[in-house]
Amino acid sequence: MPSTLTLLGKEFVPYISAKEIDEKVKALAAQLDKDYDGKKPLFIAILNGSFMFAASLFKELTIEAEISFIKLASYKGTKSTGHVITAIGLDTDITNRHIIILEDIIDTGKTLHSFLPQLHNQHPASLKVAVLLDKPEPRKFDVPVDYICFTIPNKFVLGYGLDFDGFGRNTKDIYELKEEA
Repeated sequence: MPSTLTLLGKEFVPYISAKEIDEKVKALAAQLDKDYDGKKPLFIAILNGSFMFAASLFKELTIEAEISFIKLASYKGTKSTGHVITAIGLDTDITNRHIIILEDIIDTGKTLHSFLPQLHNQHPASLKVAVLLDKPEPRKFDVPVDYICFTIPNKFVLGYGLDFDGFGRNTKDIYELKEEA
């Protein structure tokens, strides 16, 4: 893992290694295999940030499962805009299906708070949320988080799918914004 990463004039330092991520994702896959054995769940990955998490997790699952993607966004730069934009919608019938939402990070909870009621209205058999990073400190909306790989403090992070204005998603490790002295 490089000691620093500079993007768009900001410096980032190592936070979570690819090895740690891999271990947590494998453990989550094992738990989901157990919890959803025989249920043929549908995973819904929220783009863009969750694409690496979703791909890594899906490769580790041994149960019969499907995956679909939806694009929702609420960030610009290092701050949440407070508005959720649906850019690509769900085109799969989820009635009576076991649904697991895959999200890269949950902080304010705005994205899922806006999206989950839309899913509940389609009458799934069950609806759970699996997240790579849970950041509870800035939570403004009460959203269920059923599976968590890492709980982190209120830091700005990037890498492994998470971005800073579209950049930095392509690292296998997660970095945090370096605090200015």
